Amino acid sequence: MNQNNDKITRRDFVGKAATVVGSFLIVPRFVLGGKRPDGSKYLAPSDIISLGFIGTGKQGRGLTSSFLSTNEARIVAISEVYQAKTQLALDRIKTHYEKNIQLGAYSAIPVYSDFRELLARKDVDAVVIAAPDHWHAAMAVRAAEAGKDIYCEKPLALTVKEGRAMVNAARKNNRVFQTGSMQRSWPEFRQAAELIRNGYIGEVKSIKVNVGPPPKPYDLSAESIPEGLDWNKWLGPNEFKPFNSELAPPISKDVFPNWRNYREFGGGMVTDWGAHMFDIVQWALDMDSSGPVEVIAPDGKEHPFLTYKYENGITMTHEKWDWNNAIHFIGTEGEIKIQRKKIETTPVSLATKVIGETEKHVYKSENHYKDFLDAMRKRSKPICDVEIGHRTASVCNIGNIAYRLNRSLKWNPKKEKFLNDKEANAMLGRPMLNEWAIKI
Repeated sequence: MNQNNDKITRRDFVGKAATVVGSFLIVPRFVLGGKRPDGSKYLAPSDIISLGFIGTGKQGRGLTSSFLSTNEARIVAISEVYQAKTQLALDRIKTHYEKNIQLGAYSAIPVYSDFRELLARKDVDAVVIAAPDHWHAAMAVRAAEAGKDIYCEKPLALTVKEGRAMVNAARKNNRVFQTGSMQRSWPEFRQAAELIRNGYIGEVKSIKVNVGPPPKPYDLSAESIPEGLDWNKWLGPNEFKPFNSELAPPISKDVFPNWRNYREFGGGMVTDWGAHMFDIVQWALDMDSSGPVEVIAPDGKEHPFLTYKYENGITMTHEKWDWNNAIHFIGTEGEIKIQRKKIETTPVSLATKVIGETEKHVYKSENHYKDFLDAMRKRSKPICDVEIGHRTASVCNIGNIAYRLNRSLKWNPKKEKFLNDKEANAMLGRPMLNEWAIKI
């Protein structure tokens, strides 16, 4: 991996040590490798991965801690359009270094308002994209073209066509690309997927997913743009909309911003939480490279809820039930209810059932961030590869299109088009401003 100028490589150290006569050098353990007292490995600087962060709001700041806590990455550059949020991120990173001296000394991190300057840096191995959804495709495609590996927050893309462009760019440029759907690295969701794939609840017949409503058109009143926020850069590829603090709240409010509730910037809870829960459904059904073949808008009659149909006859509804942000799988021989940190099954014993060595297993990851870094070193696909993230986001996005058009839509997951519906197909992409346009 690339080096910071102020870091010594193992090769450099050995060469310099050979020239020293009659003196001793005390070398930090993290320079030579080996193991820490807890059994984890020290990594030589040449094995530490250098990250550039694009977006340091609430989610981005959390990700700085997640990656630094692996002890396998350093943050060498930041891109952010809201100065106050940049400072919060820098303070958090500095504190982490002060508490974890094995990472080495903290050094100043350059900050750019234009992420393209970060992409031009030779010392950035990979980027972590935690900007709002309307930015994901424009940033990820350019990152892939710049030769950077990519960790991008979920939902992967604002539209189906943008998601496919992200996949194409990653494949064309041989990039490792992890989608931030970290539930795939959590044991309760892996347990559910393996129970279903091994037939422990029989044949799955129906699935209920409770994740909240679709988005609405932007309708907030204009407010004064705060000092230190470049509003035009925040909007990026979007047409102009007036600033409102709901979109980019001040640092005095430690909340997730509400841009996700407006279709110009996000897909409502259908994509925000749906990117987590529909993702687990796709995984459990072994549909990571495909998707449903029909989506039906609620009609108050036969279909009281948004309903997806898969080719194998399984139906999945977007509906409220007893658990929030959760999934209810219903099979011919049992059921599984699951949300974060909680799984209930019928029969009860399935929740702790040990899946045998000869049974079907899904990809196992216990740390979503380490999994990405490991995949970078191996040049392999991580647990939530870009194609997986795209397919999950597509499930969410076509659901939102059905809500918006209020009718049933036939979907071809191979061609990624609706059948005989020009109006619906026109919603698979969107206009992007020239400076930020990508080929979709």
